[in-house]
Amino acid sequence: MVDKKNPKIGFVGLGLMGSSIVSRLLDLEYPLTVLGRKKREAIDLAVSRGATEAKSARELASATDIVMICVDTSKSVESILFGPDGIVAGVKPGTLVIDLGTSIPDSTKKIGAQLKEIGAIYMDAPLGRTPAHAKDGLLNIMAAGEASAFERARPVFQDIGENVYHVGELGAGHTLKLINNFFGMTLATAMSEAFAISDLAGVSRENVYNVMSNGPLHSAMMDFIKANAVDGDPNKLAFSIANASKDLSYYATMSDNLKSPGFIGPATKQALNLAVSCGYGGKDVPVMVDFFADVFSGTLKR
Repeated sequence: MVDKKNPKIGFVGLGLMGSSIVSRLLDLEYPLTVLGRKKREAIDLAVSRGATEAKSARELASATDIVMICVDTSKSVESILFGPDGIVAGVKPGTLVIDLGTSIPDSTKKIGAQLKEIGAIYMDAPLGRTPAHAKDGLLNIMAAGEASAFERARPVFQDIGENVYHVGELGAGHTLKLINNFFGMTLATAMSEAFAISDLAGVSRENVYNVMSNGPLHSAMMDFIKANAVDGDPNKLAFSIANASKDLSYYATMSDNLKSPGFIGPATKQALNLAVSCGYGGKDVPVMVDFFADVFSGTLKR
C-alpha cells in the first residue's frame, strides 16, 4: 500500500476558523506555508509545529500546489489576490486557488475568469459549523467550480470536512453559504428577540426554551442562543455579530443582483446592523439577546 502524498498547501488567514483548519492540516502532516494578516500568535504556533511562514502572498503562491484563503470579506480576498505581491503575481499555471470564506458570488465569478486567463483554477468552498469542528475535521464544505477541480481538491476537503458537497459551478458555493447564513442568522435574531420579549411579558426564559425546544422549532441554533440567554454562556457559537451583519449585507447584495426585493432578510440585516452601530459588533451572535433586552428595557447606551 502506497502512502498518500499530501499536496503542498498555502494557507492565508489564520483567524479562529483558519487557525483551526491549519491545526488539522498539520495534524495530518500536510506540507504547509502560511500567511497571517492579524494574529501573530496563530502564525507562531503554526511555525512551531512545522509550517513555513511566507513573507507575501506572492511568495506563498509560488511555493504551493493549492492555495486556501480564509479571510473576512470579498474586498480582503481581492486585496490578497491582486497587486505586486498578491497571489496572482506568484501563482503557477495549474495551481488551485480556493476561497473558504463567505464572499459575494459575482466577485467570485470575476476572480475565476481572471485566474483562468493565467492558467490557474479558482474554486469557492465556504464552510459550515464552527472552529471547534474544524480542529476535528468535521466541517461542512460547500464546494463549487469545475468538476475536475473538485475531484482534485476532494481528498483535502475530506480531511478537513465531515460533509463535503460539490454544489455546482463557480459561485454556487458562496450563493448557498449566503442563503445558509441568512436563514441561520434570522433564526438566531428571532430566538434572541423571543427571549427578550418574554422578559417584558413576565415569562421565564427557561420556560420559553423548554416549551419551544420540545416541538418542531428545536434546532442547534436555538441551543446556541439559549446557552447565553438561559445559561449565561455566550461562547457556544464563535461567530461575531459584525460578521453576521456583513453576511446579511452580502445576502442583500446578492438578492439585488437577482432582482429580488427580499422580505425577511432586510429585517434581520437591520437588527444586526443596529447592534453593530451600538457597539455589539465584536461580541458573538448569542449576545443578540442582550442587545434586544437592552433595547426593550431602555437601558441601551450608544
